[in-house]
Amino acid sequence: MTTGKLMVVPTPVGNLGDMTPRAIEVLTEASVVLAEDTRTTGKLLRHFGVETPLRAFHQHNEHRTLESIVCELRAGQTFALCSDAGTPGISDPGFLLVRACVDAGIDVECLPGATAFVPALVISGLPCDKFYFEGFLPHKKGRLKRLTALIDMTCTVVMYESPHRIIKLLEQLDDLGAGGRQVCLSREISKLHEETLRGPVHELKAHLHAHPPRGEYVVVLSASNHKTDLKKSPAERR
Repeated sequence: MTTGKLMVVPTPVGNLGDMTPRAIEVLTEASVVLAEDTRTTGKLLRHFGVETPLRAFHQHNEHRTLESIVCELRAGQTFALCSDAGTPGISDPGFLLVRACVDAGIDVECLPGATAFVPALVISGLPCDKFYFEGFLPHKKGRLKRLTALIDMTCTVVMYESPHRIIKLLEQLDDLGAGGRQVCLSREISKLHEETLRGPVHELKAHLHAHPPRGEYVVVLSASNHKTDLKKSPAERR
């Protein structure tokens, strides 16, 4: 019996023009589209005229639905997996399903495509030949311990943070002795109000206290041994 395939499909982090023709083709030809939020992905599919059935697949149901999805894939169906934006599995649901498919001998293919941290890292002005991707920090337990480890790293560090905790993050970095460290904050990547701020941690902290943050942030922090001064105003906008 021929098994099906899991197709991991990145979707735009902002501008819908970033959707590739191949991604649209895969979504159109799939048996089912697994979506982190069917409302969000539904809008995307309607925009591109895709009529493939949608099914919810997110952090609250992924454990209990894995077995049934693997069974359907074994039976020959092809599923496309999407998160709300970017590449599934990168700080989004997807890893558990990919691992289950690999363990079951089911083909998994990931289309190249959008993820927020890559453009933020590239435009940061900080070294990107070697970097560490942290994703989201713990909200409470273990947060300071993790931050302490990150600021000791000898490579560029990339994190995600919400608008509700971005000032707290900068304050914690300052308290831990990294107030003079260079940092780049990017938000709304590829959207109308895209913004990038660069400068020392303590300056951007003051800037965000005066200008309330909005949108999800990609935080790019310089290495512990980084010597280059970016010489940018904290209010610089891209």
